[in-house]
Parts: sequence; structure tokens; C-alpha cells
Amino acid sequence: MYSDYKELAVWNKSMQLAERIYHDVKNFPKAEMFELSSQMRRAAVSIPSNIAEGQARKSDREFLRFLSIAQGSRAELETQILLSNRLGYLTDEQVSVLIAQTSEIGKMLTSLSNSIKQS
Repeated sequence: MYSDYKELAVWNKSMQLAERIYHDVKNFPKAEMFELSSQMRRAAVSIPSNIAEGQARKSDREFLRFLSIAQGSRAELETQILLSNRLGYLTDEQVSVLIAQTSEIGKMLTSLSNSIKQS
């Protein structure tokens, strides 16, 4: 069991992603303030939040459940990033960076889950 979620590389990476999302959606059209940009911020925040909540429950079973929820939020955010690009809100360069981050986090979540299952 991990003693503190803040020590987890995946939590730190997902916090960086959430910061990046908050920065990037600032330039979305005003009409999207309470729509897509809001959904993206919530999904981005959900990833590290679920990692933290799962670890804090001090149960491998619960931790795995919350890591699965984080993985779902990651996929949701990735979909929203791709849609934002299609709508012209995010550049190809921004999308490339964000998708690379979400992919890395997805692999890290899978690796952490597998590690917990094997312990």
C-alpha cells in the first residue's frame, strides 16, 4: 500500500494535466464557458481526485475501484480534447501535447492497477 497519494508519479502527472487544461480552455469561446470547457475542467480534476480518494481509503479493492474511475475520466477528457480540436478550440499542437499526457497517465494508471493486483 502507498503511504501518501502525493508521492505517486501518476497523481503528480495528472495534476500537471489538470493545470494545463485549465490554462488551455481559458481561450475557448465565451459560449463554451459553462459547457465543454467546464466539462473538461471537471474531467481533468477528477483524475487526480480519484487517485487521491482511492489511496486514502487504505484498501486495495477500493483503490483499484477509484483508479478505474480515474481511467474513465481520462478517456472522457481525451474525447473532449479531440472534440475541442474538431471545433477549432484547440490547435493541433495543443492536442498533441494533451493527448500525449493523457496517454502517459493511462499507461501509468494501468501499471499501478496491475501492481496493486499482484501485491
